Amino acid sequence: MKIELRNMRYVYPTGDEALKGIDLLIEGIEPVAIIGQNGAGKTTLVKHFNGILRPTSGEVLINGENIQNCSTAQWSKEVGYIFQNPDDQLFLESVRKEFEFGPLQIGMSKEEIEERMKWVATLVGLSDKLDIHPFDLTSTEKKFCSIGAIIMMNPNAMIFDEPTCGQDVDGNLRLRKIINELKERGKLCITISHDMKFVVDNFKRVIVMWKGKVLLDEKAENVFSQVETLKKSFVSPPPITKVAQGAGLRKTVFTTEAFIKVFEEQRMV
Repeated sequence: MKIELRNMRYVYPTGDEALKGIDLLIEGIEPVAIIGQNGAGKTTLVKHFNGILRPTSGEVLINGENIQNCSTAQWSKEVGYIFQNPDDQLFLESVRKEFEFGPLQIGMSKEEIEERMKWVATLVGLSDKLDIHPFDLTSTEKKFCSIGAIIMMNPNAMIFDEPTCGQDVDGNLRLRKIINELKERGKLCITISHDMKFVVDNFKRVIVMWKGKVLLDEKAENVFSQVETLKKSFVSPPPITKVAQGAGLRKTVFTTEAFIKVFEEQRMV
């Protein structure tokens, strides 16, 4: 999977410039996190990856093809988008019908739909809820219903917009399992998140957005070691990372175990 942006700008009808000359390449299946304060341009950016939004200028290329060449419906077969609010996505009278709807629209066979249904329902934890109305689900279950509906369509890339909002520990663990299993199946997961612990636990590559620009695009360890740059973007490292930095540890750590190890190493020097 390859998503490439070349000097891409987006200006809202109000005249506000949301994205300012973005050059970005996302290639392969390694999960990617996009972070930054509200209004930094994160959601506007990813909505260009399947044509929900079209650039004001510059290019968006999906596997080498210009996004302008196909409709959003056509691109949705390649890049699936999971909305932050599941109520913006769910509209049918049962979880089963939500899972069936997208695949039917793209011509997937009934046999393949049934086969995928079993796997997806188990993956998102809704095997026993297939005949329940989505609006009778808990907020967490609704989120996983919307995730499952997109996975059902079998796109090569999936965009998760704030998937951890409202999730408990079990929900975050299920999200981790979903991301890992999708990677194992050759799918690219791109995730917008304000949960820095979730980010460092699940993503090696982190893109930091700031005022419509890419401020940083590096390995997670490198991103969270740049304290002053992160302050500029109003992003705070995970708590254990902040403690380590305050204690003067020279390495960026994301776990208690790593903190203890680096602390002992420095003390021995």
